[in-house]
Amino acid sequence: MIGKRLRYAVYITFIVILFCIPFASGNSVEAEQGEGETVYIIPIENEVERGLEAFLKRATEEAMENGADHIIFEIDTPGGRVDSAGKIGSLIQSLVVPSTSYIVNEALSAGSYIALFSDNIYFNPHATMGASGVINQDGTAADAKAQSAWLAQMRSAAESQGRDPIYAAAMADSSIDLPEFGAGEGKFLTLGPNDAVEVGYAEGIVDDRNELLTQLELSNASIVEVETSFAEELARFLTNPVVIPILLSVASLGLVVELYSPGFGVAGTMGLVALILFFYGHIVAGLAGMEAIILLLIGVGLIIAEFFVTSGIMGFIGIAAVIGSLFMSGYDLGHMSLSIGIAFLIAVIVGVILFRRIGMDKGVFRHIILRDSTATEQGYVSSVNRIELVGLEGRALTPLRPSGIGLFEDEQIDVVSDGSFIGKGQHLKIIRVEGVRVVVKEIKEN
Repeated sequence: MIGKRLRYAVYITFIVILFCIPFASGNSVEAEQGEGETVYIIPIENEVERGLEAFLKRATEEAMENGADHIIFEIDTPGGRVDSAGKIGSLIQSLVVPSTSYIVNEALSAGSYIALFSDNIYFNPHATMGASGVINQDGTAADAKAQSAWLAQMRSAAESQGRDPIYAAAMADSSIDLPEFGAGEGKFLTLGPNDAVEVGYAEGIVDDRNELLTQLELSNASIVEVETSFAEELARFLTNPVVIPILLSVASLGLVVELYSPGFGVAGTMGLVALILFFYGHIVAGLAGMEAIILLLIGVGLIIAEFFVTSGIMGFIGIAAVIGSLFMSGYDLGHMSLSIGIAFLIAVIVGVILFRRIGMDKGVFRHIILRDSTATEQGYVSSVNRIELVGLEGRALTPLRPSGIGLFEDEQIDVVSDGSFIGKGQHLKIIRVEGVRVVVKEIKEN
C-alpha cells in the first residue's frame, strides 16, 4: 500500500514539475555594462523549427519590453523547416529597432532566408551563407510548386532590405548560372565572406563580437545575452520531427503492454510519460493550446468509461478525441499522420503478439471479461433431462406429424416420432430422450 502511494506521489510530482517549467522565465545574462545604448544578443542555433520560433518570439518581446536599441542575431544553423523560417523572418521584419545578423559559422537553407530580413549582415571569416534548395524529409527535392513558392520567398526576403534578389534566387534555384561564384548551372549558390561583401549581401567581415560592436559603433553599449531556458531546449528536442513518432510509438507500446500486465507498472508509466512529454513540448513551443489538452482528457475519460459501459460507441469516440488532440497539437498534418500511423502499426503488432502468448487471462482484461461458466460438471443444466422416460409405453393423444402429444402413465408429454407418421390413438414407446426432445416409435398391436 505504501509503495503504491509513493508511486502515485512520484507521478503527480513529475507532472507538476514538468508543467510548471514553462512558466519559468528564460535566461538573460548581462554580459557587459556600458553607457548609452542597450544591445541584445540572441542566438539562432541548430535546426530551424517551431521550438526556435517560440524562443525567438519570447527573446525579441523581452528585448522590446526592456528598451533594446539594437538586436544582434548570432546565426549558426544548417537550416530547417520552411514554415518556421517564414514566421521567424516576419518576426525580424516587424522589429522597430535596428537588427544585425552575425553569421558565426553557417546560415544555410532556412538560415539564409532568416538572415536576409535583418538590416545588416556580417560574416565571420570562415562563415558561409546559401544552399537554400527545398528538400523533403526523406532527402528528395520538393515538388515544383513548393520550390516555386520558396524561390519567391527568397527573392522577397532579399528585396525587403534592398539587396539584389538574383543571388537569393540562385541560393534556392540551381538552374541560375553564376559560375563566377562557383555556382554554375545545376548548383545552388553558397556565398563566402568576400563574395557576400562583393554582391552587397554583407556589410563586412569581423573576427568576433567585439569587432562587430565596433563596426556598428556600439562598443560602449550595454550588452545583454539572451539564452534559451531548459524548458525551451527540451521543447525544441521534443518537437523534432524525428522524436515525435518515437514518443507516440513509446506511448502506444507502453499502454498496449500495460493492458496485459497486472496492475500499473513500468510499461504504463513509460507510455504515460511519453504522452505527457509530447504535449509538454508542443505546449512550450506554442503548438498546442488548452483546447487540445481538454480534448485529450475527454478522450481518455471516454476510453476509461468504455470498460464499464458495454456500448462500443464511447470507446470509438474517445479514440477519435485522442487522435484529434494529437492533430491539433501538430504543426504538419502529413508528418503527424505518418507519426500516428507508425505508432498504431507498432501497437497492433505488439497487441497481436501479446494476445497469442498471453491471451485474455491477465491484465485489465481479467477484470472486464466474464469468466464464470455454468458447466454440467458443476451441477448446472440448461433443462431437465428426462432420461427415466426411456422404455415407457403409452398412446398418441394427437397425430404425430412428426411431433405431437403422447400420454404416458397419466402424464401428457410433447413427443416426436422417429420419422414416420403416427395416427391418433396409436400405441407408442419412448425409445430415447435428447435433452427436451422425447423420441417415440409406434408399436404395432397384434
